[in-house]
Amino acid sequence: QVQLVESGGGLVQAGGSLRLSCAASGFIFSVNTMGWYRQAPGKQRELVATITSSGRTNYADSVKGRFAISRDNAKKTVYLQMSSLKPEDTAVYYCNVKLSWINDYWGQGTQVTVSS
Repeated sequence: QVQLVESGGGLVQAGGSLRLSCAASGFIFSVNTMGWYRQAPGKQRELVATITSSGRTNYADSVKGRFAISRDNAKKTVYLQMSSLKPEDTAVYYCNVKLSWINDYWGQGTQVTVSS
């Protein structure tokens, strides 16, 4: 059973920081690319960052220089360190793994709210 459990969201002031965690189970974590996505009300879900099994990272232009994705294979956990947060970052953040073209798995999401 594939399971992804996000945590670490909350309410923060603009300019503040948060660290999101995603605990994974049910698949061979170390060989898969992991991702963070986010979705604001009324908007489409968008890619925030990905990290491959070899540690290569990719970021949306809107978060480059502010967010950092990392992984701990021993703990089967992927992290998203968010700094210099802006109100535009407010969204539900989801952890993702795509095990095949048809099998896309998501966590329950964690709410991040950035106030002005």
